Amino acid sequence: MSLHIIEHPLLSDRISKLRDKNTSKTNFAAYLDQASTILAAFSTKNLALQPCKVETPLETTSCFILRDQVILVPILRAGLGMLKSFQSLIPEAQVLFLGATRNEKTFQATLYHGQIPKISPHHRVFLLDPMLATGSTAKRAVEFLKENGALSIRIVCCIASPEGIKAVHHAHEEIEIFTGCVDREVDSRGFILPGLGDAGDRLYG
Repeated sequence: MSLHIIEHPLLSDRISKLRDKNTSKTNFAAYLDQASTILAAFSTKNLALQPCKVETPLETTSCFILRDQVILVPILRAGLGMLKSFQSLIPEAQVLFLGATRNEKTFQATLYHGQIPKISPHHRVFLLDPMLATGSTAKRAVEFLKENGALSIRIVCCIASPEGIKAVHHAHEEIEIFTGCVDREVDSRGFILPGLGDAGDRLYG
């Protein structure tokens, strides 16, 4: 299945607090970080392991360590609010920062970026953005990552729209999407309804 709606009481609670227009900028960042920790745990549950031997204080035992190499790709600005939680769980992950500007009439996205890490088909790439709205930015980001060698890409967001999900899967049917909920629709301005507003503005003012 390529769409995963994460059901967890703490995630539902944090998303409700993110939606609240009265949530302060400081609390919005905290709730997004907490929600992202839950999303990180669920979206990484199928990462591959490899066996190893570990010396405990008492004896040698057989264990498992992470085999997959991970690249985290936050979409600027709002995706930065999800990065810390993923890094706390996967500190060895590489990070690629992608920015996107959107044409307000066509909603088409143009990307900008810094140095690109070497991406191999074996890397597991996680595209981080609190909102999957029209899907334009996500589609372009996935296309860019594929052009640079990525084969395994997962989109992780707090809230998604039916239009965004459809747009991504129409262009890239194999892409897995992990989200906390699917909202009703996207309005004429490209905002998710009921949504939570502009996540970047609410994070950074």
